[in-house]
Amino acid sequence: MAKKISLHEFQSYLAARLTGSTAEKSAGLLGIQAGSDYWLLDLADSGEIVPLTPLTTVPLTKPWFAGIANIRGSLYSVIDLSAFLGNEPTPQNAASRLLLIGTRYGTNAALLVTRMVGLRYVDALTPQAPDGRAPAWAREAYTDNEGRHWKKIKVRELLSDGAFMDIGV
Repeated sequence: MAKKISLHEFQSYLAARLTGSTAEKSAGLLGIQAGSDYWLLDLADSGEIVPLTPLTTVPLTKPWFAGIANIRGSLYSVIDLSAFLGNEPTPQNAASRLLLIGTRYGTNAALLVTRMVGLRYVDALTPQAPDGRAPAWAREAYTDNEGRHWKKIKVRELLSDGAFMDIGV
């Protein structure tokens, strides 16, 4: 019987293989889209990616708190990243995904995103000046060779951000 591994382990294995074939200096990042914005996360922080499951709404929470998801028997708080950033809510359709970001840090938190974009490498991106107006978890920015603007999410800082943790109205 074949050995079962988690999606996160497989992604880490795949990232290590890809990084090994392109050189150690190239750091792998996961690209996601939230509304019309493009975001990057370190692969080590990205967690597992799961298809959108039915969400249970929670009364008396902020509009960007999408609800609670049951992922293999564990409950995850789901934050609509686009709505959290003050943009339109993420449409819940076949392309939408849940990115389980808090597991590494002992938190069952997930981001609802519009779609997964795929792997990106720092070497292929042009760094931009930090945005001093952005929260501490989103100041790092890049541009790709297609002119697309990317911001990098620092997951640890996002999970400790008071506004992110305050879901009550």
